[in-house]
Amino acid sequence: MHCLDIRIDTYKKNEILETIKRILATQKQYLLFTPNPEMLVDAQTDHYFKEVLNNGDINVCDGKGIQLWSKGRIPRITGVDLMQDICALAENEWKSVYLLGSGDDDVLKKTKVYLQEKYPNLRIAGVHKGPQLKEEGERLIYLNPTEQDAVLEDIILSAPDILFVAFGHKKQEKWMYEHLPSLPSVKVAMGIGGTFDFLSGKQVRAPKIVRILGFEWLWRLIRQPSRWKRIWKAFVVFSSLCIKEKITK
Repeated sequence: MHCLDIRIDTYKKNEILETIKRILATQKQYLLFTPNPEMLVDAQTDHYFKEVLNNGDINVCDGKGIQLWSKGRIPRITGVDLMQDICALAENEWKSVYLLGSGDDDVLKKTKVYLQEKYPNLRIAGVHKGPQLKEEGERLIYLNPTEQDAVLEDIILSAPDILFVAFGHKKQEKWMYEHLPSLPSVKVAMGIGGTFDFLSGKQVRAPKIVRILGFEWLWRLIRQPSRWKRIWKAFVVFSSLCIKEKITK
Protein backbone atom coordinates (compact mmCIF):
# COMPACT_ATOMS: atom_id res chain seq x y z
CA MET A 1 0.00 0.00 0.00
CA HIS A 2 1.02 3.62 -0.46
CA CYS A 3 0.40 6.47 1.97
CA LEU A 4 1.34 9.98 0.79
CA ASP A 5 3.26 8.35 -2.08
CA ILE A 6 5.36 6.24 0.30
CA ARG A 7 5.18 2.45 0.10
CA ILE A 8 4.19 0.80 3.37
CA ASP A 9 4.38 -2.99 3.51
CA THR A 10 1.63 -5.09 5.05
CA TYR A 11 3.87 -7.86 6.39
CA LYS A 12 3.16 -9.27 9.82
CA LYS A 13 6.03 -9.46 12.28
CA ASN A 14 6.56 -13.20 11.84
CA GLU A 15 6.74 -12.71 8.05
CA ILE A 16 9.38 -10.01 8.46
CA LEU A 17 11.47 -12.19 10.76
CA GLU A 18 11.22 -15.14 8.37
CA THR A 19 12.34 -12.88 5.51
CA ILE A 20 15.31 -11.62 7.55
CA LYS A 21 16.24 -15.20 8.44
CA ARG A 22 16.33 -16.09 4.75
CA ILE A 23 18.32 -12.97 3.83
CA LEU A 24 20.94 -13.73 6.48
CA ALA A 25 21.69 -16.97 4.66
CA THR A 26 22.29 -15.22 1.32
CA GLN A 27 24.59 -12.55 -0.11
CA LYS A 28 21.73 -10.07 -0.52
CA GLN A 29 21.48 -6.79 1.40
CA TYR A 30 18.21 -5.45 2.78
CA LEU A 31 17.29 -1.97 3.96
CA LEU A 32 14.68 -2.08 6.71
CA PHE A 33 12.89 1.20 7.39
CA THR A 34 10.19 1.94 9.97
CA PRO A 35 8.15 4.86 8.58
CA ASN A 36 5.90 6.81 10.94
CA PRO A 37 3.58 9.76 10.22
CA GLU A 38 6.28 12.35 10.95
CA MET A 39 8.61 10.72 8.44
CA LEU A 40 5.90 10.66 5.77
CA VAL A 41 5.22 14.36 6.33
CA ASP A 42 8.91 15.21 6.03
CA ALA A 43 9.15 13.19 2.82
CA GLN A 44 6.64 15.52 1.16
CA THR A 45 9.19 18.34 1.11
CA ASP A 46 12.37 16.25 0.97
CA HIS A 47 12.21 14.43 -2.34
CA TYR A 48 15.49 12.59 -1.80
CA PHE A 49 14.15 11.23 1.49
CA LYS A 50 11.02 10.06 -0.33
CA GLU A 51 13.19 8.32 -2.92
CA VAL A 52 15.21 6.64 -0.17
CA LEU A 53 12.11 5.40 1.66
CA ASN A 54 10.60 3.99 -1.50
CA ASN A 55 13.84 2.09 -2.11
CA GLY A 56 13.59 0.33 1.24
CA ASP A 57 13.31 -3.44 0.92
CA ILE A 58 10.98 -3.62 3.90
CA ASN A 59 8.97 -0.61 5.09
CA VAL A 60 7.33 -1.38 8.42
CA CYS A 61 4.51 0.77 9.78
CA ASP A 62 5.68 2.29 13.07
CA GLY A 63 2.87 4.74 13.69
CA LYS A 64 -0.75 4.52 14.85
CA GLY A 65 -1.73 7.21 12.37
CA ILE A 66 -0.64 5.12 9.39
CA GLN A 67 -2.45 2.08 10.77
CA LEU A 68 -5.66 4.09 11.20
CA TRP A 69 -5.28 5.53 7.68
CA SER A 70 -5.09 1.96 6.33
CA LYS A 71 -8.25 1.02 8.26
CA GLY A 72 -6.28 -1.64 10.08
CA ARG A 73 -4.98 -3.36 6.97
CA ILE A 74 -1.39 -2.48 7.87
CA PRO A 75 -0.10 -3.93 11.17
CA ARG A 76 1.79 -1.56 13.42
CA ILE A 77 5.17 -2.90 14.49
CA THR A 78 7.29 -0.62 16.66
CA GLY A 79 10.97 -0.27 15.88
CA VAL A 80 11.88 -0.87 19.53
CA ASP A 81 10.11 -4.23 19.57
CA LEU A 82 11.26 -5.29 16.11
CA MET A 83 14.91 -4.55 16.88
CA GLN A 84 14.75 -6.81 19.93
CA ASP A 85 13.03 -9.55 17.96
CA ILE A 86 15.80 -9.33 15.37
CA CYS A 87 18.39 -9.59 18.14
CA ALA A 88 16.66 -12.75 19.38
CA LEU A 89 16.75 -14.12 15.84
CA ALA A 90 20.43 -13.22 15.50
CA GLU A 91 21.19 -14.99 18.78
CA ASN A 92 19.42 -18.15 17.60
CA GLU A 93 21.08 -18.06 14.18
CA TRP A 94 24.52 -17.19 15.61
CA LYS A 95 24.64 -13.93 13.65
CA SER A 96 26.33 -10.73 14.81
CA VAL A 97 25.00 -7.20 15.20
CA TYR A 98 26.59 -3.75 15.23
CA LEU A 99 25.18 -0.78 17.16
CA LEU A 100 25.74 2.55 15.44
CA GLY A 101 24.55 5.95 16.54
CA SER A 102 22.93 7.84 19.42
CA GLY A 103 25.95 10.18 19.61
CA ASP A 104 26.39 9.17 23.25
CA ASP A 105 28.97 6.63 24.41
CA ASP A 106 27.18 6.09 27.73
CA VAL A 107 23.88 5.29 26.00
CA LEU A 108 25.66 2.83 23.74
CA LYS A 109 27.43 1.17 26.67
CA LYS A 110 24.17 0.71 28.59
CA THR A 111 22.37 -0.53 25.48
CA LYS A 112 25.09 -3.11 24.93
CA VAL A 113 24.81 -4.27 28.55
CA TYR A 114 21.02 -4.51 28.23
CA LEU A 115 21.24 -6.64 25.09
CA GLN A 116 23.96 -8.87 26.54
CA GLU A 117 21.84 -9.54 29.63
CA LYS A 118 18.67 -10.21 27.62
CA TYR A 119 20.39 -12.22 24.88
CA PRO A 120 23.47 -13.85 26.49
CA ASN A 121 24.60 -15.56 23.29
CA LEU A 122 24.10 -12.55 21.02
CA ARG A 123 27.32 -11.56 19.29
CA ILE A 124 27.75 -7.79 19.32
CA ALA A 125 30.48 -7.21 16.74
CA GLY A 126 30.98 -3.55 17.60
CA VAL A 127 29.52 -0.25 18.71
CA HIS A 128 30.15 3.34 17.62
CA LYS A 129 28.37 6.55 18.51
CA GLY A 130 28.51 7.55 14.85
CA PRO A 131 29.97 10.39 12.80
CA GLN A 132 29.02 14.02 13.24
CA LEU A 133 26.70 14.86 10.40
CA LYS A 134 24.00 17.31 9.40
CA GLU A 135 21.65 17.86 6.51
CA GLU A 136 22.29 20.63 4.03
CA GLY A 137 19.29 20.85 1.78
CA GLU A 138 18.44 17.21 1.14
CA ARG A 139 21.99 15.86 1.37
CA LEU A 140 24.15 14.65 4.24
CA ILE A 141 27.21 16.68 5.18
CA TYR A 142 29.95 15.14 7.33
CA LEU A 143 31.48 17.62 9.76
CA ASN A 144 34.53 15.38 10.11
CA PRO A 145 35.10 13.25 6.96
CA THR A 146 38.00 11.42 8.64
CA GLU A 147 35.66 10.30 11.42
CA GLN A 148 33.12 9.11 8.86
CA ASP A 149 35.80 7.05 7.12
CA ALA A 150 36.82 5.56 10.47
CA VAL A 151 33.23 4.51 11.15
CA LEU A 152 32.97 2.71 7.82
CA GLU A 153 36.35 1.04 8.35
CA ASP A 154 35.36 -0.17 11.82
CA ILE A 155 32.13 -1.70 10.52
CA ILE A 156 33.97 -3.41 7.66
CA LEU A 157 36.59 -4.85 10.02
CA SER A 158 33.94 -5.94 12.54
CA ALA A 159 32.02 -7.70 9.74
CA PRO A 160 28.55 -7.72 11.35
CA ASP A 161 25.59 -9.46 9.75
CA ILE A 162 23.08 -6.90 11.01
CA LEU A 163 23.54 -3.15 11.43
CA PHE A 164 21.30 -0.99 13.64
CA VAL A 165 21.58 2.73 12.88
CA ALA A 166 20.32 5.44 15.25
CA PHE A 167 20.96 8.87 13.75
CA GLY A 168 17.36 10.07 13.87
CA HIS A 169 14.99 9.82 10.94
CA LYS A 170 16.03 11.13 7.53
CA LYS A 171 19.73 11.09 8.40
CA GLN A 172 19.84 7.40 9.28
CA GLU A 173 17.83 6.29 6.23
CA LYS A 174 19.94 8.39 3.86
CA TRP A 175 23.16 7.16 5.46
CA MET A 176 22.16 3.49 5.12
CA TYR A 177 20.98 3.98 1.54
CA GLU A 178 24.28 5.58 0.58
CA HIS A 179 26.68 3.31 2.47
CA LEU A 180 25.17 -0.17 2.73
CA PRO A 181 26.71 -1.25 -0.62
CA SER A 182 30.18 -0.53 0.79
CA LEU A 183 29.60 -2.76 3.84
CA PRO A 184 29.79 -6.25 2.33
CA SER A 185 29.17 -8.29 5.48
CA VAL A 186 25.94 -6.48 6.38
CA LYS A 187 22.85 -8.35 5.18
CA VAL A 188 20.26 -6.24 7.01
CA ALA A 189 20.53 -2.56 7.95
CA MET A 190 17.74 -1.11 10.08
CA GLY A 191 17.04 2.48 11.09
CA ILE A 192 15.95 2.56 14.72
CA GLY A 193 15.66 6.23 15.72
CA GLY A 194 15.61 6.65 19.49
CA THR A 195 15.56 2.94 20.34
CA PHE A 196 18.93 3.05 22.12
CA ASP A 197 17.54 5.72 24.47
CA PHE A 198 14.78 3.33 25.57
CA LEU A 199 16.95 0.23 25.86
CA SER A 200 19.62 2.11 27.83
CA GLY A 201 17.06 3.57 30.23
CA LYS A 202 17.75 7.16 29.20
CA GLN A 203 14.08 7.46 28.26
CA VAL A 204 11.23 5.54 29.89
CA ARG A 205 8.95 3.76 27.47
CA ALA A 206 5.19 4.00 27.83
CA PRO A 207 3.45 1.13 29.66
CA LYS A 208 2.35 -1.70 27.38
CA ILE A 209 -1.37 -0.91 27.69
CA VAL A 210 -0.69 2.70 26.63
CA ARG A 211 1.23 1.44 23.58
CA ILE A 212 -1.52 -1.03 22.65
CA LEU A 213 -4.15 1.72 22.80
CA GLY A 214 -2.02 3.93 20.58
CA PHE A 215 -1.40 6.68 23.12
CA GLU A 216 2.37 6.39 23.30
CA TRP A 217 2.55 9.84 21.67
CA LEU A 218 0.65 11.34 24.64
CA TRP A 219 2.96 9.61 27.11
CA ARG A 220 6.00 11.04 25.34
CA LEU A 221 4.44 14.51 25.16
CA ILE A 222 3.82 14.51 28.91
CA ARG A 223 7.38 13.37 29.63
CA GLN A 224 8.98 15.51 26.90
CA PRO A 225 6.87 18.65 26.31
CA SER A 226 9.53 19.96 23.92
CA ARG A 227 8.33 17.32 21.41
CA TRP A 228 5.02 19.12 20.84
CA LYS A 229 6.02 20.36 17.38
CA ARG A 230 6.91 16.84 16.25
CA ILE A 231 3.67 15.44 17.64
CA TRP A 232 1.69 18.24 15.94
CA LYS A 233 3.34 17.24 12.67
CA ALA A 234 2.64 13.55 13.22
CA PHE A 235 -1.04 14.05 13.97
CA VAL A 236 -2.44 17.32 12.67
CA VAL A 237 -0.25 17.83 9.60
CA PHE A 238 -0.25 14.13 8.69
CA SER A 239 -4.04 13.90 9.00
CA SER A 240 -4.60 17.01 6.88
CA LEU A 241 -2.30 15.70 4.15
CA CYS A 242 -4.09 12.33 4.13
CA ILE A 243 -7.48 14.05 3.83
CA LYS A 244 -6.18 16.22 1.02
CA GLU A 245 -4.78 13.16 -0.78
CA LYS A 246 -8.11 11.36 -0.47
CA ILE A 247 -10.06 14.34 -1.83
CA THR A 248 -7.74 14.95 -4.78
CA LYS A 249 -7.78 11.27 -5.74
